[in-house]
Amino acid sequence: MTGHLTDQTHLEWPFFEDHHRSLASDLDAWCAKNLADIDHSDVDYACKKTLSRLAEGGWLRYVVPKSFGGVFDDIDVRSLCLIRETLARHDGLADFVFAMQGLGSGTITLFGSETNKNTYLPAVANGEKTAAFALTELDSGSDVANMTTRAEKNGEHYILNGAKTLISNGGIADYYVVFARTGEAPGAKGISAFILDADTRGLEITERIEVIAPHPLATITFNNCKIPADKLLGNAGSGFKAAMATLDIFRSTVGAAALGFARRALSEAVRRTNERELFGAPLHDLQLVQGMLADSALDVDSSALLIYRAAWTRDTQGRRVTREAAMAKMHATECAQSVIDKAVQIFGGMGVVKGVKVEELYREIRALRIYEGATEVQKVVIAKQLLNEFREE
Repeated sequence: MTGHLTDQTHLEWPFFEDHHRSLASDLDAWCAKNLADIDHSDVDYACKKTLSRLAEGGWLRYVVPKSFGGVFDDIDVRSLCLIRETLARHDGLADFVFAMQGLGSGTITLFGSETNKNTYLPAVANGEKTAAFALTELDSGSDVANMTTRAEKNGEHYILNGAKTLISNGGIADYYVVFARTGEAPGAKGISAFILDADTRGLEITERIEVIAPHPLATITFNNCKIPADKLLGNAGSGFKAAMATLDIFRSTVGAAALGFARRALSEAVRRTNERELFGAPLHDLQLVQGMLADSALDVDSSALLIYRAAWTRDTQGRRVTREAAMAKMHATECAQSVIDKAVQIFGGMGVVKGVKVEELYREIRALRIYEGATEVQKVVIAKQLLNEFREE
């Protein structure tokens, strides 16, 4: 027992190989021993402590390729999903820490020079560098092509000016993968991606942002920051493509984190219905409650199928999975919100008491329906993919 009930039958599905099953089992046992005692009252400290433990456990090695200290030759999305699902089931902040090491290094893995890969990726894998991904702006949000942060070429440097907001690991990161308008063309084709070290002169953390599930987020401003031209990721003007390719990998893992939250909520709900009596009988004898549990179980399994379909396709077919990842992310996050809401309802008044697990999950899940592409954006992505396939017939 790990302290909560866990259905592991999905590991029997043909999406997985034996090493995936061992990974899930080993990480589950590790989480029970290594995450329970970390104090979350100081979020920055908790993130740094968790990062150190994840590095010591070897789990951060899954976010980079083998030639730079990783486990596999190429990033294995099924492993990333299993890790995020398991971490989220145990501790939402641990999932956050792991996810940001992956998202904040993924663009370097895909588009960085060998020098940049050697400089940053091993340090990400061993926990020496805390990574961040700086894409969002206050007025552009999901409309990435409308960003206003600019980087102008000046000899062997780019001069960066502007601001990013709601940046995860803002204020504690050692470097940021920053996206800025470089003007090669209008809209999305005039954006580039860069590595910006946190100690660069002109970079300022102008606001630390508190959100309902405490995570380190910040608004960052850039005042004539000099970025060496060799820290451009990919070609100038290809930053939008780089951002979307990175999200194509990690979007499925957001669904996996939501799945972990949902599994934990369902486990807590089942336990509660067995422990609590209502009108002289166990709570689980009420058919309305049974219906809530059944709906939640269906949501969990359907989400898992979509997530691991997307991950398996990305790993084994070697192609973009824009549609599959969008479906997985949208369905899993929306369903997890519903599963957790039902769990809170089953707990009754205790479900909204701070410190009760389902109350924590209720706060954790909400942001996942927004970040890395809000649900409404995923619907647009899915529809466009369908329309493109129709036109190509």
